[in-house]
Parts: sequence; C-alpha cells; structure tokens
Amino acid sequence: METDRTADDVFGLLADGIRLDILRTVARAQQENRKTGVAKLSFSDIYDRVDVDGTSKLSYHLGELTGTFLRKHENGYAFTHAGEQMVRFVLAENYRHPSDIGTIETDGACLHCGETGLRAALHDQYFLLQCRACDRPNFSYTVTPAQVQAHDGAALIDAVTWTLVGDLVKMRQGVCPDCAGRIDTEVLDASDQPVGDTVPASFATSSECQQCLRFMSLPLTHAAAYHPESVAFHWEHGVDIMGTGMWEFHRYLHDGEWTAEQIETDPDEYRVALRRDAATLRLYLDENAAVTRTERVQRRDRRDRRSR
Repeated sequence: METDRTADDVFGLLADGIRLDILRTVARAQQENRKTGVAKLSFSDIYDRVDVDGTSKLSYHLGELTGTFLRKHENGYAFTHAGEQMVRFVLAENYRHPSDIGTIETDGACLHCGETGLRAALHDQYFLLQCRACDRPNFSYTVTPAQVQAHDGAALIDAVTWTLVGDLVKMRQGVCPDCAGRIDTEVLDASDQPVGDTVPASFATSSECQQCLRFMSLPLTHAAAYHPESVAFHWEHGVDIMGTGMWEFHRYLHDGEWTAEQIETDPDEYRVALRRDAATLRLYLDENAAVTRTERVQRRDRRDRRSR
C-alpha cells in the first residue's frame, strides 16, 4: 500500500468509523495479551471483533490503513509509529475539551511582582498560573483531557510538573518532546523581550523544533537548573529540582540567589550562579545554552577568615 501520502490523505483515512474501530481493536488486543515485543492481530481475529459487513469490506479498510497506521506481517497486523500515536490519542479521548478544574491555589512566587501565592485554572484549554496579587500570568502549559480526568487539585499540579520536567530533559538534549525532531536553542538578552522590564532575569533561552515548530522559552537560570550537576547540588541542599514546579524557582530570581551574566563574546559564554546556603554552583554555558563546565564554591564564614 502506498505510504507517501499527504497530511490531507492521512487524516482522511480516519473519516470512516470502522477504521477507528480497527485501530482500537488492535490496541485492546495488545493490552489483553500483554505480550512482549510487537503484538499482532490476525485478519480473522479482527473480523471477529469489529462490526463490519463481510470480509471483503474489512480487507478494503485494512488495505487503506496498512502502510500508514498498520503494518502487515505474515501472522497479523501491528501498529506503525503513526498508528501508535493516533490510537493512544483516540483511546485517551484527548480530542475532547478538558473538564473545568476550577481554581487551584499553589505555592510559588510571581515572576513579575515577587509576591508569593499563585492560582491555577484552565484558559483556552491551557493550564495557566496567575499571580494572586497582580493577576499577571506566570506560567502556561498544555494540559490534556486525560490529565484533567485522572488528576485534580494538588495531584494535577504534580502531573503538570512531571510533564514539564520530562519535556525539559528531552529539550536539553536537543530532542523535541512532541515529534522527537531536532531542537535548536539559543540564548537571548531578556531586556530585548516583551516582558524584559518586569522579569528579574538577565538572559533567557529560546528553543524551537526544526520539524514540528514546538517552541519554549524560559529564564537561562531555570534552564541551567535542570542540568544533572544542578539537580545533585540542590538535592544535597534539600531541594528536589525535578519534583518542584518551575514557577517555584521565580523567588530565587527575586532574592538574587540565582543569577546569570554574560562573561565572554565571540564566542558568547554565560555564567549561571545557583546559590544555596553558603554554597554556590556555577555553570558555564555556550551560545546554545549547553553547559560546558561547572564548579562549586563554598563561602567561608567571616569569623573563620578572621581567625586565620
């Protein structure tokens, strides 16, 4: 079957409900069998499970799906990567509008005014955090109907946190969390950005997928915080970077505990300092926000210095 189809052709294949039933059937059979490796479902098994008028019609529908959403083997049919993605989307019902989550109050400092206390709500089907004091938006991220159905309140906050962390870890490695294409990242002067006057960040990162155009921007300090050395450093000082909402890092900018500065040009080099107690972790980054080296600095107490 021809696989070099346009996007219009591909989505047109799913306009028939029988074909969606076939995809659901293959997925449920995989779940029931719980086999390792690639699970396959034979023609006769599909015919027994799908409400279709005759084997010739089923053969036609399978022929249309094969190559794009299904692979045909000697002993049955299995998903292609597109079939896997599409059937999970359908089974999770992520094509629906997310249920209302009301208002959820959570910890965190406002990126703009520095006041503590944020509230979460859905806005245009996005998870949006706003400051309770100044009402300005602090964080926005995609949320799926499946997430909203499975979690509520603080559990939903945690689910969004872990989704974000997983995405950031992939993006830091140059991998798009949506399509697995190539992510390119650059460092920008935050003062040149639309919110430069209200956000206490000197530099920001801009990351964009070269295939699907997925985009994300965040303060350079926050991007550096997810480096393994930073994760270990903060864990040793009682902070779980991976399990903490990124919006809770804003207070470190206002307190001056996290800073970023440009220390070299041609090529550009940046230094991010992350401070905890008397210790400081310094991360050196290139123009693509890749960490090139790190160092830890321990500040000595003044009384200790006088006694020497």
